[in-house]
Amino acid sequence: MPHFSETSRVRLDTCHPDLVRLCERAIQNWDFSVLCGHRGREEQERAYREGRSKARWGESPHNAWPSRAVDLWPYPIRWVDTDRARVFAGYLLGLAAAMGIRLRWGGDWHGELCTRPSDERRHSFDDLPHFELVED
Repeated sequence: MPHFSETSRVRLDTCHPDLVRLCERAIQNWDFSVLCGHRGREEQERAYREGRSKARWGESPHNAWPSRAVDLWPYPIRWVDTDRARVFAGYLLGLAAAMGIRLRWGGDWHGELCTRPSDERRHSFDDLPHFELVED
């Protein structure tokens, strides 16, 4: 059965309990890596400068404590395999819905792909690893 590496576990433990609960359930059926949970000021500003984030420090749900966002990628990591990442995102979004967790994915910021797939490329920033809790 898949399990978290020590590095993934440490990163996941910086996340909101709902994200931890979701990931612990998901790892039972799909192997994936936790790339990022909480980001401190320096790490967030570096992600912004390098174009990996559109948010400055304090603007990202990664900056909350515990983090309200987590970056995940199916294992083994093959960055070019975006189709597999999209299938994984569908699995995670469905699992979150079944668990009563409202989740937004960085590959579909407005949650419209299932109703308007032809508009997929209208987003200016695809962040396929990114999953965040939706504020109530």
